[in-house]
Amino acid sequence: MAKAPQNAISPTRAEDFPEWYQQVVRAADLAENSEVRGCMVIKPWGYGLWERIQRQLDAMFKETGHKNAYFPLLIPVSYLEKEATHVEGFATECAVVTHHRLELKDGKMVPSGELTEPYVIRPTSETIIGAAFARWVQSWRDLPLLINQWANVMRWEMRPRLFLRTAEFLWQEGHTAHETPEEAMAETKLMHGVYERFLRDHLAIPAIPGEKTEAERFPGALNTFTVEAMVQDRKAIQAGTSHFLGQNFSKAANIEFESREERREFAWTTSWGVSTRLIGTLIMAHGDDDGVILPPRVAPTQVVILPVTPKPETRDAVIAACRELAAQLRGQSFHGEPVLVEVDERDLGGGVKNWEWIKKGVPVRLEIGPRDLESGNVALARRDRGPKEKEFLPMADAVRSIVATLQSIHDTLLERASAFREANTVEVDSMDALKAFFASETGGGFALAHWAGSAGDEDALAKELKITVRCIPNDPALRGGPGPCIGTGQPAEGRVVFAKAY
Repeated sequence: MAKAPQNAISPTRAEDFPEWYQQVVRAADLAENSEVRGCMVIKPWGYGLWERIQRQLDAMFKETGHKNAYFPLLIPVSYLEKEATHVEGFATECAVVTHHRLELKDGKMVPSGELTEPYVIRPTSETIIGAAFARWVQSWRDLPLLINQWANVMRWEMRPRLFLRTAEFLWQEGHTAHETPEEAMAETKLMHGVYERFLRDHLAIPAIPGEKTEAERFPGALNTFTVEAMVQDRKAIQAGTSHFLGQNFSKAANIEFESREERREFAWTTSWGVSTRLIGTLIMAHGDDDGVILPPRVAPTQVVILPVTPKPETRDAVIAACRELAAQLRGQSFHGEPVLVEVDERDLGGGVKNWEWIKKGVPVRLEIGPRDLESGNVALARRDRGPKEKEFLPMADAVRSIVATLQSIHDTLLERASAFREANTVEVDSMDALKAFFASETGGGFALAHWAGSAGDEDALAKELKITVRCIPNDPALRGGPGPCIGTGQPAEGRVVFAKAY
């Protein structure tokens, strides 16, 4: 096998974390920048990862009673104007369509046929879906209405970064309408819990669930709940949000129904979503200086088999053994699905292929060569361990233990991420301590502090320290008891999470 480089990725995380991230995305062949500024091309390995995330989340949504639908990409500006707070929150990010055709003039294609009303390419769909809900809901018997949409959206991003912030990205957005505020709040919290569970059980990421402060709330929402993940540069990533919208959007869209008491009432609505940002989150949470480390449940390939064929005359026998092993592995079930196995039969050097799969983050690599055929053994390497670490075991044992191996990799990643977050989370009891924490050599992490400041106070902190209140945590152990606000000295019910964030 070819001699391995000291690290597959340069620079390392310690040397330049933002550049390390960009290089990992490229080395793992996940995505690339498009010719369209701020947009990305998601390559097959990256899209396969998104498909796995999408399929598993979609099953969770359907288990909770939601159905998929699709709504228009173009939203009339007049729809956005109906909800003033909402449109103000997205106004600077909107891409606007003003013409409906092109004409050739002086050798150039120029817009022609100005629209009577401009359209916005959806930054989110509350208003256009609200218009449909207004048609669909007439009586309390039509409720609850539980809808999800898988789609692309556009928010004009000035500082794009693959998967984390791009002008166009993929996501799901749930939209529901309910008879009572209690039902709508229960839905909001239900989906908040779904996101937390998905991050923990599928992505091996221990997120902190909690509520956003008024300054960080979704435009037009009464309450916003978030799951906040810490990645390896100790910054936070908002990995999913669920919003209780009250009656703000139903009044704007006229989602009105006849109640059980035969009165006309407005519905109570929610919305919730996650995006391809989840891919950036798991890269930053688990990756190392050799590339991506994929949690097994969402890996497009969970096991890759690498034939070692130094002599042409042994190739057919080795390939046949690899295919047979693949068939046996596919007969094993991991979380209710057949194990995903690929045999890499490309005519490339073994070292080249091995390092490609290391960088892609495939959880398990198996090598079979002529000597292994004689001994009946296989070389097994786990991506959560060093690139040179291997164990040799009988092929039958490799098949029998593969499910336990994949689960062990997930558990290891979750334990590592949990330990890292715990080691970089502190309680602070003064503004000076907060400033010192984020001015430290590590650049901070999560700071738990009592807070009762206003939205203006939060804006001031964001400008001075580049930190925000990520959430008011649900966990009583993190929130703690009452205490004086570190900013105003006023009584605060508990601690909030401060962090720098993507």
